[in-house]
Amino acid sequence: MELRTINVIRYITPLREGGSLPALAEADDEFKYVVKFRGAGHGPRMLISELIGGEIARLLGLRVPELVFLNLDEAFGRTEGDEEIQDLLQNSRGLNLGLHYLSGAVTYDPVAVRIEPELASRIVWLDSFLTNIDRTHKNTNLLIWNKELWLIDQGACLYFHYTWTNWKEQALNPFPMISEHVLLPQASLLAEVDQEYRSKLTQEMIREVVELIPDEWLNWDDMQTPQEMREVYWSFLTERLAYSDLFVKEAQDAKAILI
Repeated sequence: MELRTINVIRYITPLREGGSLPALAEADDEFKYVVKFRGAGHGPRMLISELIGGEIARLLGLRVPELVFLNLDEAFGRTEGDEEIQDLLQNSRGLNLGLHYLSGAVTYDPVAVRIEPELASRIVWLDSFLTNIDRTHKNTNLLIWNKELWLIDQGACLYFHYTWTNWKEQALNPFPMISEHVLLPQASLLAEVDQEYRSKLTQEMIREVVELIPDEWLNWDDMQTPQEMREVYWSFLTERLAYSDLFVKEAQDAKAILI
């Protein structure tokens, strides 16, 4: 498993609807990307969430824009007039993360578009597994592009890594916040999806995803090496997968209350 590494050549515009101030930018492959910056408020942990969440979703057959590593050199952003953006760019030198820009995509509207139970169940399972707190009616983080549903913005996944010390406990968290998930009312096939995904998502596949995390994104814990920190992510995810019945039951119970 490998992500392409390309260079940002033009900053186009900030996307101020995102709390971490992502931006639309052009890279040297002539494509446009939504850039998530390592110098933003949540730092590289948000990029790690985006990377792991996006690539696991892709392995499970869900639609996610291509993820790439985006390099910012030292000179980039010096001519930017907005001081906040200039500081962000200067603090984000090195590797950042980009999502291929889906030009013309529209935000998913749960009132206007009904998602089939199988797809809804797959997304609810994924977000329960990843402890994604940010796919609600308020902010769906889903787009309709070419008449298909695409997942974006996995940066709110894996919130255990903001405390880091209690990952074993958090791996067994049933994730009660799934009750706020925008697709929960349609997710009537969770047991079937759980059986499929537990056989499909192997420990080796999770290892490959975790190994994608760059060393320079793993410099916020002086007590552990980057490889030791990757091991924590792998252990968290494999433990959570082994006990998926906990979060599946939580989601099923939450859905039953909605009926």
